[in-house]
Amino acid sequence: MLEFRQVHKTYATPQGSLAVLEGVDLELRAGKSLALMGESGSGKSTLLHLAAGLDLPDAGEVLVAGRSISTLDEPARARLRRDTLGLVFQQFHLVPSLNVIDNLRLQARLAGREQPDWSAHLMQRLGLAGLERRYPEQLSGGQQQRLAIGRALAPRPALLLADEPTGNLDETTADEVLELLLDLVREAGSALLMVTHSPRVAAPLDRCLRLTHGRLDPAHAVERSEREPSRR
Repeated sequence: MLEFRQVHKTYATPQGSLAVLEGVDLELRAGKSLALMGESGSGKSTLLHLAAGLDLPDAGEVLVAGRSISTLDEPARARLRRDTLGLVFQQFHLVPSLNVIDNLRLQARLAGREQPDWSAHLMQRLGLAGLERRYPEQLSGGQQQRLAIGRALAPRPALLLADEPTGNLDETTADEVLELLLDLVREAGSALLMVTHSPRVAAPLDRCLRLTHGRLDPAHAVERSEREPSRR
């Protein structure tokens, strides 16, 4: 579903060139989940942006569902995001002028894959039933993040990309949102790549990789069966 082949990415800074990713190889199969850990500045968000086609590698290849990102122009990459990907960020990015139900349905409508029964199921599972006509500003932080998750999963994307999706939440709410996210990802049949700095958040996912100074650390490539049992 997602593959990085010797990916390099460098940015220009006032101090000179900064190598953010240096020869990254990564593979995520359909229906599987992968946690990408690393300290701030290690390149996690850059890797996620490359996976989403929001940026292009300087060298190497990024493939999503077998298609090389670098061979696509921006309109084609936008269509790939619309048709194949779901995106969840630490910031909720809800549309303030749309109510809850219209925010939830937005991505599925854009993709032409709205399923009323699935949308209704998401509303119920997300704890948002009865709040359909409220607006984002009328929701708590946890409710807004659940809505952002629902919007991303409404079209049943083949791949969900999540950047610190519980980073703005208190620990109890974060645990609840994470458990719900993983349950709904399984129901949707999506693969999941989640960026996090937290071992607790990474624990329930199938695999965990650590990015250090732009390189994947093979010593921290761990399958869930090799780690401590998760809290779930």
